[in-house]
Amino acid sequence: MHELGIVSGVLDTVRNTVRHEHAVRALEVRLRIGDMAQVVSESLDFAWDVLRDEDPVTAGCALVVEEVHPRSRCLACGNEFDHDCHHFRCPACGSGDTTLLAGRELDIVSIEIEDDDDAAADAPQGAAAEAV
Repeated sequence: MHELGIVSGVLDTVRNTVRHEHAVRALEVRLRIGDMAQVVSESLDFAWDVLRDEDPVTAGCALVVEEVHPRSRCLACGNEFDHDCHHFRCPACGSGDTTLLAGRELDIVSIEIEDDDDAAADAPQGAAAEAV
């Protein structure tokens, strides 16, 4: 289950980013994952739900995943085409000489964080007044 390692690494990056930015916590993480990375979404979600709540900086943080489907270019004729994870032949000329353009991504796209100002603005009036 490499999803556990993926989530662990993502959460390490998120925690480091929150601390580097002197923020309070992470609210949302957006990932871009290609089909060719062979990440099982249910396993990723399970690992996220288990590991994120181990640290108050990431507790309750939402995970949003953008899936990227494979796209290749034929080196023989230049045709660009979408395909599944197993069929790489060019539909235009039949060549197997292709290069993958998209589909192996495993990227952190964005991390939404809450800073002290956001936390104070979201607090009830009495709590915000006490914090000041």
